[in-house]
Amino acid sequence: MALSESDVLGYSRVFALILGLGWAAWMDHKQRRVKNEHWLVWVKPALFLWVLDLMVHGADWTIYLTASASVAFASGSVLGRPTFKDVMSGSRMDLAVSLWYLVSAVGLVCGGILYQSTHPLDVLLGEASGLGALWWSTFAVLPALFLIDGAWRLRMIHGGADAKALMWVALLIPSWSTMPLWFSSATPDALVALPPTFALLMWGGLSFLFIPFILLGLNLFRGHITSLSDLLLGWHAVQMPRTEVMNRHVWLLTSLVDMPNGETKVYHRKRAPRRTPTEQQVLASLEELKNAGVHKVWVSHKLPLLVFLFPAIFPMILLGDPMALLMPMLGL
Repeated sequence: MALSESDVLGYSRVFALILGLGWAAWMDHKQRRVKNEHWLVWVKPALFLWVLDLMVHGADWTIYLTASASVAFASGSVLGRPTFKDVMSGSRMDLAVSLWYLVSAVGLVCGGILYQSTHPLDVLLGEASGLGALWWSTFAVLPALFLIDGAWRLRMIHGGADAKALMWVALLIPSWSTMPLWFSSATPDALVALPPTFALLMWGGLSFLFIPFILLGLNLFRGHITSLSDLLLGWHAVQMPRTEVMNRHVWLLTSLVDMPNGETKVYHRKRAPRRTPTEQQVLASLEELKNAGVHKVWVSHKLPLLVFLFPAIFPMILLGDPMALLMPMLGL
């Protein structure tokens, strides 16, 4: 069966998503950092595919500039946003970026005026077509970026790399019509579906539910569960040699406490510390444990969100939006 232009672009997006997000997840796992250069490189195929997609659908200048407004807003997370003081200082880069913002805003407003006769509800119901529907689906990327940026600044999304990854996904896959769904038609048929970037986040969140069972199984297999206290820890922590702690991305849960009778006792916290201890504090705790003859300690792994977003790609491209699957099961 011959592939259409949209099919080729859709599979190209999936390929770019797997490579770009997989690479970022690997760096976040090994270094707990994804440099901005990574997103500057991978935003290029995302924009190239979006432009090609708009060309295939015959977009006009207002739609291109509406897409440009989303890119301009997302760029602030990597390049920063110029202030009025920066512009007045005469910096050419800040002037160019400010002009980009202005031109994109003009296109966004003009597109809203030009396609105001197309009601967004008709687009959701699939009863609208043509450039009006294309403008609304392009515009819909911008609110998604606002939500991601706001969640990042409110610390609801803790890592900057996580927020940048979600923004990049929003640009790479602006709507469900731009990617293939292999095993389910629930998302295209749904009245309301989450944007692809939020669907990916939800699939990644669902994968967190498996962590306690995996960790408990590992601890049982390794023979680390010998008491009720160990069982309470075994759902979210693992044991490792004290000497390996500084070489791993983990929270140290084991410490020493002074009892009322003057004895010193080994204590295992049930949760990670609210504030990240400094390297000197961790070294001091490890030295105390060494002097007390403690060789094995309980630790909680620092699990970056990107590590869970990467495998979430596959249920997303196979099944689509998880809410579109769940809502009919609940009779909604």
